[in-house]
Amino acid sequence: MNITIVGTGYVGLVTGTTLAELGNNVYCVDIDTTKVKKMQQGIVPIYEPGLEEMFLRNINSGRLFFTTDLKEAVDKSEIIYLALPTPPGEDGSADLSYVLGVANQIGEIITDYKIIVNKSTVPVGTADKVREVISAKTSIPFDVVSNPEFLREGFAVKDSMNPARVIVGSSSENAKNIMAKIYQPFTNTGVPIIFMDEKSSELTKYASNSFLAVKITFMNEIANFCEKVGADVDKVRLGMGSDDRIGNRFLFPGIGYGGSCFPKDVKALIKSGKEENTIFQILEATEAVNSTQKTILVSDIENYFGGDLTGKKIALWGLAFKANTDDIREASSLDNIRILLDKGAKITTYDLVAEENVRKILGDSIEYAKDMYSALENADALLIATEWSEFKNPDFGLMTKKMNNKAIFDGRNIFALEQVEGTGFYYKSIGRKIIH
Repeated sequence: MNITIVGTGYVGLVTGTTLAELGNNVYCVDIDTTKVKKMQQGIVPIYEPGLEEMFLRNINSGRLFFTTDLKEAVDKSEIIYLALPTPPGEDGSADLSYVLGVANQIGEIITDYKIIVNKSTVPVGTADKVREVISAKTSIPFDVVSNPEFLREGFAVKDSMNPARVIVGSSSENAKNIMAKIYQPFTNTGVPIIFMDEKSSELTKYASNSFLAVKITFMNEIANFCEKVGADVDKVRLGMGSDDRIGNRFLFPGIGYGGSCFPKDVKALIKSGKEENTIFQILEATEAVNSTQKTILVSDIENYFGGDLTGKKIALWGLAFKANTDDIREASSLDNIRILLDKGAKITTYDLVAEENVRKILGDSIEYAKDMYSALENADALLIATEWSEFKNPDFGLMTKKMNNKAIFDGRNIFALEQVEGTGFYYKSIGRKIIH
């Protein structure tokens, strides 16, 4: 099939590349001329493991194209995916201006039947709004479909090629049949495709992400309680996760969730609820707890140094909100850096993947090391904010030589307690005993 993807951000680029990999001709549209030229040259604009190989393969196979010309792409395609940003407003509501703006353009340019697929994460009722906008501009028949994505940053290629399920929201039998053909390579291997109405599909995405945010936050509260009563959150987590009603995923405690999805989607669902006179008390509590959790180690660092961080050099390993991505949106690292700087500390960071994005925000207010050990030069403490694999088995002897003071504050519990015992380091993690 011939498919257009409008928007080449994280979701759009991964979706477009995946659909090309499935044998379709895919035209990716973006208004950023420089970005489009780079993609035409085979340059991937985001960091995502495994994406570049698939991206280049489909460009070279003549199935993946990039353009700034929306009309040209739409004219060539039967299906148009909208993978546009829906950033949160000050009140938490999802900004639909990009989605509805492109819908308006599509209404002006279509000349034959099209299926418009909402891939963006959007509030309940957005399909109706898209339909209204397009209908106001044309009498050409079309259908609107909700087809939410469930991609984990850092695992997006794996998730896109091996989805747990495909959700399709549509009231059109013709649209359902065509969407079923697009995803037939998945359904042929046993992946379920679940058809429902558009509103249920839209809510499924918000409900899924919000539930996972609640699960993470609950585990963080359990971890904090473990510290109070002397329990070990690692053992509690294993005991809970062995119950198949609960499952063992998203039970790892840490310094809060971040990224482009969970914070935004929780806020948007809370806002949507209020518009319908519904208070999501659990989600409001989740948001409040997560906000506190993100910087929970700052007070521990401050207490360790007797309440005064003036002039203390803090090394920070990890800037991305999670490993295997360059995404720093809502990253805990940024919250910690700002507070530590306000308290007079000096910060040296290491994260080669996310460094460029942080530089755009923090500039020269912090230092950027070329490797993980260089960041430790004359450091008074180490704060770990991202669970990159290279951090998980360090040379503690070399760390001792580099640092002025042997103190580690681990916001991601990347070390087993047994790794640190006997090294002479003070080690504070989340929900476990402190090693002195």
